[in-house]
Amino acid sequence: MRRALRAAAVLVTAAATIAVGAVPAHADRFRDDQWFLGYLDLAKAHAISQGEGVTVAVIDSGVEAHHPDLDGNVLPGVDVVPGGGGNGWGDLDGHGTGMAGLIAAHGHGSGAGVLGVAPKAKIFPIRMANSAGMGNGDAIVKGIDEAVTRKIKIISISVSAFSAVPDDLIDAVARARAAGCLVFAASGNAPEDFVVTAPARYPGAVAVGAVDRNGAHMTSSVSGPELVLSAPGADITSASKINKSAGTQYRRGSGTSPATAIAAGVAALVWSKYPTLTGDEVLERLTRTAVDKGPKGQDRDYGFGVVDPVAALTAPAASPSAAPTDGSVATFGASELPDTSDGGGLRLGVIALVVGALIVLGGVAVVIARTVRR
Repeated sequence: MRRALRAAAVLVTAAATIAVGAVPAHADRFRDDQWFLGYLDLAKAHAISQGEGVTVAVIDSGVEAHHPDLDGNVLPGVDVVPGGGGNGWGDLDGHGTGMAGLIAAHGHGSGAGVLGVAPKAKIFPIRMANSAGMGNGDAIVKGIDEAVTRKIKIISISVSAFSAVPDDLIDAVARARAAGCLVFAASGNAPEDFVVTAPARYPGAVAVGAVDRNGAHMTSSVSGPELVLSAPGADITSASKINKSAGTQYRRGSGTSPATAIAAGVAALVWSKYPTLTGDEVLERLTRTAVDKGPKGQDRDYGFGVVDPVAALTAPAASPSAAPTDGSVATFGASELPDTSDGGGLRLGVIALVVGALIVLGGVAVVIARTVRR
C-alpha cells in the first residue's frame, strides 16, 4: 500500500501558533519569558551537563548562525533544497532558528537573550526549506542521511511530512536508528493533523508530544500509540531570524515543534554526561526517568511521560534484569518495532475515506441496478 501512495509529501511546520516580531535584544525579558527553564529545573541540570561535545542536527528552514544567542554554536551545515550547495546558514522563515535556539542557545551579555536546554552543544543545520511549507518528503530523507553520514547522533525534526510519503522516509529513519542515532520528531498538531504524522509515526522515531505550563497534555498535541515522550510546548520563547532593518528577533510559539527541540536538547545533556552510552541506552534513560502522566506506563497522550533532565542525568544505570520486554521503543531497535506506517501521516483518514467511499458507491450501484430492473 505504501508504494501505491508514493505521492510527494507536503511539508508543514509542527508549530501550532507562532507570533514573530522584531524586538530589541535587551534586558532579561526573553529569558524571563522562558518558563520551561524553571519547569525543567535546567539550572540544576546545567550544573551537571550543558551538552558539551554533542552535536544535534536540525532539519528545518535553516539557522541564523550569527544570532547573538547562537553565535559560535552553529556549525557549517548543508542545504537539501533543490539546487542545494549552501551551508544551512540563514533562515527566511525563523522556524529553524527557533528550534536551534531551544536546543543550544547560550544567550548573550549578562543573562540576556534566550537559553537553550544544552547551551554548549553544537547545531548542524540542515536546511530543507526556504520558508514554512516548502519542500517534500525526499528532503527529510536527504537530511537524515546527511546527519547519519556525518555520525551525528541526535537528529531533531520539528516538521512533518503528511499525506502520502515515500517509503524512502521510512527506510531513512530505520537507517538512522540502525546507525545508533536518535531521531526526535514532532507528533503533529490538531486540528490540521489527526494522527501522529510522519516521520514521527515511523518505527524507530522518537515521537514527541507537547504539554502546557501545568504539565498537562495540550489538546492540540496529536495523540497516538507511537508517542514516546512529551516536553513543554505552550508559549515557548526562542530565537528567530535576523531582520537587518529591525535587528535581532525572537519568537513565541506553541506546538509539538518546540517540544521536540526541547526533548532533543535533553538527549544532548545526557549524551554529554554519558558519552559511551548507545542510542538505545540514552533513550532508555530518558523514558525511564520521564515524569509519568496519565495511565501508568506508555500512553497515547504522554508517551512514557514528560522529560526530566535532572532525573535523566542523575538516575543510576538501568539493571539488565529490569529491561522491559514489551517491545517498547526504549530498548528495541527500529527493525524490531511494529510497523504502523501503512500509508503515511494520514493513514487512518485515507483508509476511512476510501472504505467509506466504496461503501457509498456500492450502495448507489445497488440502487441504480434495482431501478433499472424495475
